[in-house]
Amino acid sequence: MTRDGNPAAVLFDMDGTLVDSEKLWTVAMDDYAAHRGGAIRESTRANMVGSNMTRSMLIVLDEIGAPGTAEELDHASRWVAGRMTELFADGLPWRPGAAEALRAVRAQGLRSALVTSTIRSLTEIALDTLGRGSFDATVCGDEVGGKNKPDPEPYLRAARMLRVDPADCLALEDSPTGVASAEAAGCTVLAVPCEVALEEGPQRVLRSSLLDVDFTALGALLAGARPAAGRAGTGIVGDELG
Repeated sequence: MTRDGNPAAVLFDMDGTLVDSEKLWTVAMDDYAAHRGGAIRESTRANMVGSNMTRSMLIVLDEIGAPGTAEELDHASRWVAGRMTELFADGLPWRPGAAEALRAVRAQGLRSALVTSTIRSLTEIALDTLGRGSFDATVCGDEVGGKNKPDPEPYLRAARMLRVDPADCLALEDSPTGVASAEAAGCTVLAVPCEVALEEGPQRVLRSSLLDVDFTALGALLAGARPAAGRAGTGIVGDELG
């Protein structure tokens, strides 16, 4: 934490947290399934929220009865990435309060990172909406060596890039997968559900909307979080920069 009790850094998830893009992923996945003559059940789609491209496409291939071979996976991933490029290029709608949250964190001089399961090529398009100057670092789903959320590596990598202890960071997440990743890294989590309900937990502050959060008083927010036992944060992991 900083001397004033604020987090050393604020780590933002993207899809469903900052931008309302989960619905676009649903469109792209449904389009691909239809392209292959199949359909995706709502329960299956809910299981993909917060996942990276590889895991999501393996779920889709299984759902439509296609083999999960490397060739099939590569073709499916490329098809969906191309469709998402079209959808992202049309502009991304903000989640309520998200733009204000980014501005408030920057106005306080706090360090920040974008930690997303989305691949780099699509994230670069999204940054046209989010603003590249909103973040000191970005971590994408194809940059963590396959250790995607719910593995803690995306958040540990962001902390290494910022040279901060993850246990001193506040992570913003909307999905069970993302919350699990951030908590496993040792972060306190501001959990704001979008497509999937979230439960109370010892390392999280649950809010219904970012509009309910006073981003000028993050120290008070963190003080209100219940203490967590056995946090994973053990100081800066390496000295990687990015």
